[in-house]
Amino acid sequence: MERLEVHGVKLELSRDEVSPIIWQALEDGSYEAKEARSILKAIKPGDRVLELGSGIGIITSIIAGIKDVSVWAFEANPGTAALAERVIRENCEDNVAFSQGLLTAHAPHTHAFYVRKDLWMSSMDEQQGPYEHRIDIPSENIDEFIERHKINALVMDIEGAEHDLLQNAKLEGVERIFVELHDHLYSLSGIRDITQALAAKGYSYDPRGSRGPCVLFTKDDGPREYDPEVD
Repeated sequence: MERLEVHGVKLELSRDEVSPIIWQALEDGSYEAKEARSILKAIKPGDRVLELGSGIGIITSIIAGIKDVSVWAFEANPGTAALAERVIRENCEDNVAFSQGLLTAHAPHTHAFYVRKDLWMSSMDEQQGPYEHRIDIPSENIDEFIERHKINALVMDIEGAEHDLLQNAKLEGVERIFVELHDHLYSLSGIRDITQALAAKGYSYDPRGSRGPCVLFTKDDGPREYDPEVD
C-alpha cells in the first residue's frame, strides 16, 4: 500500500488496485482535477447532496468537507465502490451515506453494467469499449430518492448515463446540478438534448461554476461575488 494526497484528500492504495493510467493521474494530480476545482462553486454550506458516480471517493470527500453538508453517494462498480468506502472512511466524518448501486429516472429494475480496468470507463454502455466483464445491478428511482432525502444539489459523473437521466427525471427540489458531460458518447446533439430538457425544468447554464465539460446548471439566480477566474 502507498499513501497519496490528491486535491487534499488522503488515499491509501496499492498500484495494482487501479490501472497504470489512473495511478499516473493520481500521482500527478490530474485525476478529477476539473471537478475538484469547480465543485466548491456548485455546493454550498448546508446542502443535501446526491452524488452519482463517486469513483474512488475523492470528490465525495471534498464535498463532505463543506460546512454542514450531508452527502448521499452512489458508485455502480463494486470494485471501485470498495476503494471509495476506504477513502471516505479515512477522510470524512459521519455526514456521508455511501452505497454501491444505481439511480435512474425509471421504475426500479436490473441494468447491465460493463466493468473496465480504467475506472472512468466502466458504464452501462456496452459500446463504450472493451470490457472485462458484465454485471447486473438493480436500480432505484432517483426522483423517489430525492423526495425521501430532501436533496437540493445533484453531482454526477456517470459516463454518459446523464443523457437519459437528466432528460427524464423530474428533479423536483434540486436547485443545482453539477455534471460532467460526455459528448464523445452522445455528440453535440446529446448536449442539446440535455440543455433543452433542463431549460424546460427551469435550469440555466451557469458559467460561474462551469469549466469545460464539467458544467453547473442552476435555478439560483441570486447575486454572486466577482470571480476573476470567470471574467
